[in-house]
Amino acid sequence: MSYVRIWVHVVFSTRNHEQYFSAEIRSKLFAHIRDNCREKGIFLDSIGGWSDHVHLLISLGKEQNIAKLMMLIKGESAHWLNKQLFFKGKFYWQDDYFAISVSESQVEKVRAYINDQEVHHRAVPFEREFEKLVGIFDARSG
Repeated sequence: MSYVRIWVHVVFSTRNHEQYFSAEIRSKLFAHIRDNCREKGIFLDSIGGWSDHVHLLISLGKEQNIAKLMMLIKGESAHWLNKQLFFKGKFYWQDDYFAISVSESQVEKVRAYINDQEVHHRAVPFEREFEKLVGIFDARSG
C-alpha cells in the first residue's frame, strides 16, 4: 500500500491583485474551495487569505501534481465566483502561483500562518508578504 505525504504551501492571487474579497465573500469562497477539493479527492488541510489572494496547505496524493491541482482549484473557483455574480464584469485569477514544499516538522507553523491571514494582513501588505516568501525560497536554493 502506497503512502504519500507531500505538503505544499500554495499562494495565488486575483488578476492584477485587485481587492475583490470582502470577509463575507472570502468565507463563501473558502467554503466552496473546501467542498470542491473534497469532491475531487484533493487533501486541503488549511485555507486562508485576504482581499486579493488565497493561501492553501495541501498534501499531494500519489497521482497528483501541483499544476493539475491548481488548474482544478483555480479554474473551478473562478467559474463559481463568476456564477455568483459577486462582481461587475468577469473574475479572473492571476495565471501564476507560488508553491513551496513544507517539511513535516513545519506543517503546524504553516497551518497557523495560513489560519492567521486576516490578522496578518492588517499590518503586512501582500507585496511585502510575497517578497518575504520568495526570499525564504531563494535563501534555501542559493
